[in-house]
Amino acid sequence: MIDTPTILQTEKQLTAAIRLTIPRNEMQHVMGPGIGELMAAVAAQGKTPVGPWCTRHFRMTPEQFDFEICVPISDPIVPTGRVVNSFLPASKVARTIYHGPFEGLGSAWGEFGDWIENAGHVQEEWLWETYLTDPSANSDSSTWQTELTRPLVK
Repeated sequence: MIDTPTILQTEKQLTAAIRLTIPRNEMQHVMGPGIGELMAAVAAQGKTPVGPWCTRHFRMTPEQFDFEICVPISDPIVPTGRVVNSFLPASKVARTIYHGPFEGLGSAWGEFGDWIENAGHVQEEWLWETYLTDPSANSDSSTWQTELTRPLVK
């Protein structure tokens, strides 16, 4: 289930990130370790995220994801290992919140994409998801919230 989408303008947001290009079926296996690595690298530099973690997807095919695991930060980090500085760009976007387990995200994106198209907008190829609920702190997946953001062609 998604909330009624809105159209808004975002500001550029600096992030610390790990970029990955993986087969789709590996997503479950790389997310937890990747988030742990990212958070440890940020904390080791005495920095605190300024918002929840997210994923920025550059390209998705039926076989593969090309994406970053990100956390918003207020100041650049010193790149370490796979963790580098990146950003979410300023963009005109459509945004909604999906309520439910991660397994329903595909359907939620489909519903969201239909809304964008029916509203007369054209979507960029890339997108990002912000995980508003921390699954490690709340095991009830029916209460999880994921913010879906899709940049629009200007």
